[in-house]
Amino acid sequence: MSTLAEFRTTDVGDSVEPGTKVEVRSRFERSWARGFEIAEVVEAGYRIRRLSDGSILPLDFSADDVRAEKKKSDFWWY
Repeated sequence: MSTLAEFRTTDVGDSVEPGTKVEVRSRFERSWARGFEIAEVVEAGYRIRRLSDGSILPLDFSADDVRAEKKKSDFWWY
């Protein structure tokens, strides 16, 4: 799991700003889901916007549950 400092320096640069595309960890399956961006940086972590409809999710996410969006592989199975 990443800390906030690791997220900022390793995954997305020196600062995380609104509009940064991210993956979020599902609270049910603990798998990573694509299609989100940072809406706002808050004390508890991040407010997340779903790209498909622009909705801001009702719960804040900690740095452990957010990571920079990974580039998709050139392989069909990923």
